[in-house]
Amino acid sequence: MIMNRIKENFLEHSIVPVFYDDDFEVCKKVIDSCYEGGIRIFEFVNRGEQAVSNFRKILSLRDSLWPEMTLGIGTIKTVTDFKVFSKLGADFLVSPFWSYDIAVIANETNVLWIPGCMTVSEIGAAERGGLTLVKIFPGGVLGKDFLKAVVPLFPKLIFMVTGGVEPTKESVLQWKLAGATNIGIGAKLFNCAIDQIADRCKELLI
Repeated sequence: MIMNRIKENFLEHSIVPVFYDDDFEVCKKVIDSCYEGGIRIFEFVNRGEQAVSNFRKILSLRDSLWPEMTLGIGTIKTVTDFKVFSKLGADFLVSPFWSYDIAVIANETNVLWIPGCMTVSEIGAAERGGLTLVKIFPGGVLGKDFLKAVVPLFPKLIFMVTGGVEPTKESVLQWKLAGATNIGIGAKLFNCAIDQIADRCKELLI
C-alpha cells in the first residue's frame, strides 16, 4: 500500500483494534471476526515472543482473507523494531512514545509511523518531524478535555487515541467529538467470546 492510501484508510475507518496473542490460530480468528464486523484497520502488537512470526503469517493471509485490511504493528520501541517490521511489510507502525531516531528512519523510508504523545511539546515535535498522524496515549489518563484542547493547535494532524478507551458507542462518539479521528481499542474489546467480537465491532462503527 502506498502512503497516501494508508492515510485515506485512517480517515475513512475510525476503529482500530489493538491485539496480540502467542497462538496464531487465535490471532487469525480474532482478525476474521473483526473483519466480519466491518473493521478495516488492525494493529497487531509487538508484545510477545511470537510477534514477528505471527505478524509475518498474518500479512501472508491478508490478500486472500482480509483484502481490504490495513495491517500495522504496535509497541515499536526501537529503530531495530522499526526495521524488522517495516521489512516484513507493515502498512504502519505505532510506538508508545515519541522518538526522534524512529522519526528520522520513518521519513527516510516513507513508512507511516505513529508516535505516542502525551504532551503538547511531543505533539509539536511530531509535527516538526514531518508526521501527520499521532497517537494520544494513554487516552484514559489524559482524557477528552486534553484532546479537545490540543486539536485546534494542530489542524493539519490526524489524532488517534488509545489506552483506556471503552468499547461502547457512547465512548467512541465522545472521543470523536473531542477531536479523535481514530480510536484504538485493546483488551476491553476482546474480553468476550471470539464469536461475539464481530457484533461488538459493528456497534462501534458510527
